[in-house]
Amino acid sequence: MNLLQILSPSCIRVPLQATDKRGVIDELVNLLAEHEQIPDPDALRDAVWVREQTRTTGIGHGLAIPHGKCPGMPRLAMAIGKPAVPVDFEAIDAQPVKLVVLLASPPDHYSEHIQALARISRLISMEDFRKRIYAADTAEEIYKLLEETEG
Repeated sequence: MNLLQILSPSCIRVPLQATDKRGVIDELVNLLAEHEQIPDPDALRDAVWVREQTRTTGIGHGLAIPHGKCPGMPRLAMAIGKPAVPVDFEAIDAQPVKLVVLLASPPDHYSEHIQALARISRLISMEDFRKRIYAADTAEEIYKLLEETEG
């Protein structure tokens, strides 16, 4: 899966204003809603938060991938945020999160949802990519890096 198919440049925010896990999730859901990527922000916010309460989406290496399914969506959508200061996401490696990628999916797009999660995880596992994305100071830099990698 090519992540540029589900990410609009306008859905990247650097820096995020939120300073805690719940605030980061809310800010990224709102960003998707502002750019008309999701039909029901409250439903997505609830789905993502319920999922987050079940098990953390802080997967290690400074990344969290909160995700949820939202009825009425025609396709997957993604928002990326870089906190001004790393955020405690209760990650599996106990390290604070430097980048948050929120994934929203229609309920019936299970395979695409898993493919997107896997692609994000693979990118972050690449040390050079990880260093470059964490060093990015603007949304434009993050999008350009993804273009270079996914293009």
